[in-house]
Amino acid sequence: MDFLTVLGLAAATLTTIAFLPQMFKTWQTKSAKDVSFVMLITFISGVFLWLIYGIYLKALPIILANSITLLFNLIILWLKIKYR
Repeated sequence: MDFLTVLGLAAATLTTIAFLPQMFKTWQTKSAKDVSFVMLITFISGVFLWLIYGIYLKALPIILANSITLLFNLIILWLKIKYR
């Protein structure tokens, strides 16, 4: 693996795991009142577009990071809707 791929995977890992604390807190407290619905929808849309872009480029760090980030944020969105 070349340096740029390792760099991309490191960045992808950090930005992806950044959503875990929010997801776990929302799950544990059963409250998502402080999470903005508009922010979630906007962010999910952007992450989806990044995923399409990564697939087009066949860029593994972009594909992995955005697939997992999309999943985490869809879970947060689901929790927000569930715990209204």
